[in-house]
Amino acid sequence: MNNQTLFYITTLVVYGGVDVIACLGLSMQFGVAGVVNFGFIIFQAAGAYTAAVLSLPSDRANGAFQQYVAGLHLPFPVPWIGAAAVGGVLAIPFTGLLSRRLRTDNTAIAMLVTAVIANALITNYRPLFNGAAGVSLVPAPLASAIDPLSLNYQYVYCGVVIAVALATFLVLRRLTASPYGRSLRAMRDNDLAAASIGTNVRGRRTAILVLGGSIAGLSGAILVGYINLWAPSAWTYQETVVLIAALIVGGLGNHIGAVVGALVVPLGFEEATRYIPAFGPPGLVPALEWVIIGSLILTFLWFRPQGLVPERRRILGLASVRNPSTESVDLPSLKESSTDA
Repeated sequence: MNNQTLFYITTLVVYGGVDVIACLGLSMQFGVAGVVNFGFIIFQAAGAYTAAVLSLPSDRANGAFQQYVAGLHLPFPVPWIGAAAVGGVLAIPFTGLLSRRLRTDNTAIAMLVTAVIANALITNYRPLFNGAAGVSLVPAPLASAIDPLSLNYQYVYCGVVIAVALATFLVLRRLTASPYGRSLRAMRDNDLAAASIGTNVRGRRTAILVLGGSIAGLSGAILVGYINLWAPSAWTYQETVVLIAALIVGGLGNHIGAVVGALVVPLGFEEATRYIPAFGPPGLVPALEWVIIGSLILTFLWFRPQGLVPERRRILGLASVRNPSTESVDLPSLKESSTDA
């Protein structure tokens, strides 16, 4: 294969890794804990911007042609760590929307409206984040050690992204399989019943929103480090819809389904649409892409709501125990037939 093909493949791997990490974070919120977060893109964009300004020098550099806060010019991996931290901290003010008194659909609408307002504000108010122009010339991670334009850099970046995605998957899988993860599923299925047995529903939802926000911020940092620019037009609420479509297609409630959905929808499907020849009036093909994504969601919700990889259900086994009166009694045990992905 020539260098152009290798660059194309490594770019797909990086974008696929970013999509997998983002879908895993949203899967933990939406699929496992039942928190419908249509504002997920807010945390991803905030993490991307944080990583950008922590990597950039002062805004007086490069002819002072753009405005941004901070500009600390910190080495890798500090910007990525900062992005994850900001994504988690930014999630805290949104926990007020997760009150049990607010219905799930109303929470989803509130998060969606917040995402729309935030994008409009950032796009139209230049002193805040440089307006619609965004931030460019973001330094590539590890640029001091490896030439960012070389093929070796592509390989290294792919390796780092794959390692981060794998680590995220393993950590979340361990967390989901723990008693804490089972309490999240109980809260998702019936929050009133979970609260009645002592589960702190509000605290669980707050923690899971912060965790998902941190993962979203990290995924945004990885992407902005690769493309070397940040613009608000790339972080709209529609991107959250694509991630939710990936979870529906892949399968809600399990992380393997999130990985499969990320590779099928944001990476595979959207990449395939790039090869559709242009026809009709300008903007028709992009509009049709959204029509197809919507149709894909409806098709899976109607014909296969469990997704390509259904969530594994725990079943209750029977254990025979003997009581003091020497009578054999069958009692339900909590033995699990399988572990969750």
